[in-house]
Amino acid sequence: MILKLNGIDVVTEAANGSQAVELYRKHLPDVAILDVQMPVMSGAAAAEEIKREFPGANILLFSTFDGDADIERGLRAGAMGYLLKETPVAEILEAIRCVASGRRYLTAAVGSRLANQFEGDRLTDRQQDVLRLMSAGKANKEIADVLGVSEGTVKTHVKAILEKLAAKSRTDAVMIAEKRGLLRS
Repeated sequence: MILKLNGIDVVTEAANGSQAVELYRKHLPDVAILDVQMPVMSGAAAAEEIKREFPGANILLFSTFDGDADIERGLRAGAMGYLLKETPVAEILEAIRCVASGRRYLTAAVGSRLANQFEGDRLTDRQQDVLRLMSAGKANKEIADVLGVSEGTVKTHVKAILEKLAAKSRTDAVMIAEKRGLLRS
């Protein structure tokens, strides 16, 4: 059954990411709107799979998460746009039409988050490793043992993490990283 909404036909709805890929194959919609946090397979993973099989697919990700890592992950997976669920309906319709025409669409808030990444606050791979271990409650000595580096090296990474995230403490850094999506893979 096709649902008509303000000149847009909704042809199907998926319960999870894997089903979204299957339904995309079956219906070949002009735009696939995927939730970032879908069960079975994430929206980004589903987007990646769809784009691998259908390079011209127009995908719009929809999420409650505005973390810059989530946004970047989605766009790298091949999404043409990224909307927050709080986006007004008129803007959602505009985004769908924009993506359907093959153009990118980002809300101002999402664009701002991405722009912040180019200001040098990006964590290195090693800093991300240290941050993940910090989030698991590991002390510097334990992190050093796990990573096979000196405790002094870990302290240097922790200091850089605090600076880049503008965090006051290790706990604050972990909370900021979680909010920004840096601890989700």
